Amino acid sequence: MTLVSEPRATTRPATAFRAPGPFDPAHGHEQVVYCNDQVTGLRAIIAIHSTALGPALGGTRFFPYPTEEDALADVLRLSRGMTYKNALAGLDLGGGKAVIIGDPDRDKSEALLRAYGRFVESLGGRYVTACDVGTYVPDMDVIHRETSHVVGRSAEHGGSGDSSVLTAVGVHTAMRACAEHVWGQASLRGRTVGIAGVGKVGRQLAGHLLADGAQVVVTDVNERAVAAVRDAHPEVEVVPDTDTLVRSPIDVYAPCALGGALDRATVEALAARVVCGSANNQLADDGEGGIGERMVERGIVYAPDYLVNSGGVIQVYDELEGFDLDRARHRVEGLFAATLAVLSRAEEQGITPDRAAGHLAEERIATVGSNRPYLPRH
Repeated sequence: MTLVSEPRATTRPATAFRAPGPFDPAHGHEQVVYCNDQVTGLRAIIAIHSTALGPALGGTRFFPYPTEEDALADVLRLSRGMTYKNALAGLDLGGGKAVIIGDPDRDKSEALLRAYGRFVESLGGRYVTACDVGTYVPDMDVIHRETSHVVGRSAEHGGSGDSSVLTAVGVHTAMRACAEHVWGQASLRGRTVGIAGVGKVGRQLAGHLLADGAQVVVTDVNERAVAAVRDAHPEVEVVPDTDTLVRSPIDVYAPCALGGALDRATVEALAARVVCGSANNQLADDGEGGIGERMVERGIVYAPDYLVNSGGVIQVYDELEGFDLDRARHRVEGLFAATLAVLSRAEEQGITPDRAAGHLAEERIATVGSNRPYLPRH
C-alpha cells in the first residue's frame, strides 16, 4: 500500500515547500505526509513505513537538512529502521519517523511545535511521535497540547521522562547476553569494557558496568562529558580518543556516540571480542563483504544496534498503557533473550547478526502482523 498525502493542520496558506522526488516503493512505505505551516515556518515530513503490528511509533528529528531530498531520504530510512526495531523488541508497534527541517536552536518555537502536533493529530493515531535528535522531553509536552499521539513526555504530563534511563539498562542487558554467548557467563565481572561516548546513555551504562564488576575505559570528544562521568565514577579510566580506545586491550567495545562507528579501519584495529553499544547505524558498510561479515571473519560478536538501543522505545511504549517503571524495566530485560536469539540464529545459519536480527523481525511481522494497515480503534 502506497499513499502520499498532504493534509493541512490549519487553513493558513502553506509555504512554498515542494514535495521531493518520488520515494522508492521497494521500501514499502504505507504513507508519506508533507506538513507546511506558513505562519510558524514549519516544514516537516512524516513517514509511516508499516503499521502491520500496530501504530507506527518513532521520534521527531529536528535538523537543518541541506535539501528537502536529504530530509526525505533520512525520514524514509529512519522509519523503516523503526519497523525492524519495534518488531524485534517484541512491541505491538509499527515503524514511523518524522523530520522537521530547520535549525532547532534558531527555528524551534512553541507555535511551530504546536502546528506540528496538529499534523500528528490529523493522522488519527496511525503515527505516534517521540523525542529524537533536536527534540526533547519539554518539546513533547508542547506537542501533547495538540495531540494525544505523543510519548516521551515528562512525568508531570503523564509520561516516562528521560528515555536514556532504560536505554542504558537495555545496553547492559544485551551486553550480558553477549557475555553469556561468548564466555558462558551472563556477567561482565572481570571484563574490560571500552565506552566511546559518555553522554546520558554512556554515563549511565558506565555505572551499570561498574556495579556488575567490570573495569571501564571511556573516551569522548566532549571534555565536560568526561568530567561528568569521572565525577560520578572516579574509578573509570580515560583515554584521549576513540582510536586509542579500540586498540586498547578491552573485551567489549561499546560505541555510544555517532553513527558509522564501525568502519573498516576500526574493525581491523579492534582488540575487543564483543561490540555492543547504543549508537545508531554503527555499520559504515554492511553490503556484500561489508563490515558485518568482516567482524564475523575476525571472530568479533556484534550485537545489532537497533536491538541493543531499543530500551528507550520500550520505555516510551509503556506510556501507551500508563507508564509503570517496573513493568517497563521488565520488558527491557527481555532484550537478554532477544539478543541470545539473534546471536544463536546468526551462528546456526552462518550469517551476520545484523541479518539474523532482520530475519527475526520480518518473521514476527509476517506471523503476528495483519496484512492490512493499522486503523485506530474508536
